[in-house]
Amino acid sequence: MAVPPAHDQPAGLTESTHDDPTRSTTFRLALAGVLALLLVLSLGATVWLTASRGFDAIGVDRGAGQLQGERDEVMSRTRQFMLRMGTYGPDQLEDGQLPEYRELVTEVITPKFATTFERSVTTAEQIVAQAGVSREAAVFSAGVSTIDADSATALVAGSFTDSYPDEDGALQPQEPVPFRIEVTLVKTEGEWLVDDFTPVTGAEE
Repeated sequence: MAVPPAHDQPAGLTESTHDDPTRSTTFRLALAGVLALLLVLSLGATVWLTASRGFDAIGVDRGAGQLQGERDEVMSRTRQFMLRMGTYGPDQLEDGQLPEYRELVTEVITPKFATTFERSVTTAEQIVAQAGVSREAAVFSAGVSTIDADSATALVAGSFTDSYPDEDGALQPQEPVPFRIEVTLVKTEGEWLVDDFTPVTGAEE
């Protein structure tokens, strides 16, 4: 049997197998258009996501610095409140009262909380006046639990050290009493003020 030459084409393939040049060009143009549209949509989605999450064009959170500043203010106020509220003694007595102590605490609390504080501070004044007791607060740590535009909750840990006069009148410090307190704050006229506090663990008065 004779073998056909290698250059012979199979039956039915009498036309070129290459695509028509005009059709190929049209396909490439259409593909380029689709890719360009996808690129535009991708860029648009990226811009929308970064804007909605508070990030700028290079991925930096525009609100992070401001939020951290607010958290720092809350922690600073919380520490200040605990140190002022938990530190007093006979050297502040005037006519049986603690006017300087009252003023220092009132400066960092809300008017609503001040009403409660004014009713309870008389107990501390009586103890100081009658027994000569002093108290000193120490803050070990403070952290923000929750925070929004005008309210925050912080946790603060530390200790109270009471001192009692001996027979010679010298104050003798006692063992420190640890505390862990939840402090509620509200932002009033741009300033964070303590609105309430609740002991979490440790001694309660």
